Amino acid sequence: MPRAKREMVVHEEGEIMQTEQEPTRELTKVSMDLTVLHCPLCLRPLMPPVYECKGGHLACMDCRIECPRNQRQCQKCERGGGFDMWSTVVEVVVSSLRVECPHEGCGLYVTYHMLADHQSVCPLAPYKCPVPVCGYEGPPPVLYHHIINVHPMHVHRILYGKVLQLQVPLPEPRLLLSTEEEGRTFFLVGGVLDIGAPIVVSVVCIRAGGSPLPHYVAKLWANGPPGEPKGTTNAVKVEMEVTRSKDPGDVDMQELTFFTVPPKLLAGAKLVFLHIQIDKLMS
Repeated sequence: MPRAKREMVVHEEGEIMQTEQEPTRELTKVSMDLTVLHCPLCLRPLMPPVYECKGGHLACMDCRIECPRNQRQCQKCERGGGFDMWSTVVEVVVSSLRVECPHEGCGLYVTYHMLADHQSVCPLAPYKCPVPVCGYEGPPPVLYHHIINVHPMHVHRILYGKVLQLQVPLPEPRLLLSTEEEGRTFFLVGGVLDIGAPIVVSVVCIRAGGSPLPHYVAKLWANGPPGEPKGTTNAVKVEMEVTRSKDPGDVDMQELTFFTVPPKLLAGAKLVFLHIQIDKLMS
């Protein structure tokens, strides 16, 4: 009878569980210091290929290659020595260890040296509330309910590819756009870049900046009051890629692509009548 495959699983807190995938599942808990799996030179988690000196001290490939030539010798060895030997045993260890994503509700186990990459795109990573000085953090679904229950911020439902008409308050527009299709939340933010300057508006997706597809494009335009004498309407329109951020309330308007609303298109002193369409791109 073939032996069951065993896999080592490491929790972020340093807890190892040895699991037996077939035919039964067996868990064994062991504590270890995960920093022993970090490169002693750059302090980042080791990942293949891993090298060692004759004294058994380790180095990652980046440190072995990028360090100045006079620093490529092991500083822990009495006589020094280069990291010239390929440490296949350590590679097996760092390649087989799995850690659980610490984000509540995720539950995914990933290779330890890839944990930071996963956390940067994890859909359940905590996001900061866009309301200034709030300080609350939570995954997107929880954050959405926090905002609508705790803060008096306007929330509007939007469908991809459909135009939504908005009355946006001035002088610092802030409201949420929520999609029913995938529960995505967008933050419409605006302000004045300088005294006496026009109002500017942009759209931020509450999402990790390194997240994979899809991407989003926003089309915004504003119509002014009917002109004289022929009743024509002034309008301005822009199409922009939607910026992604885990902290939408702290974005710098000057670093965003934004939509400028000239003063003549402001209908009254406290509102701007805005049209917005968000399209989802899968490539």
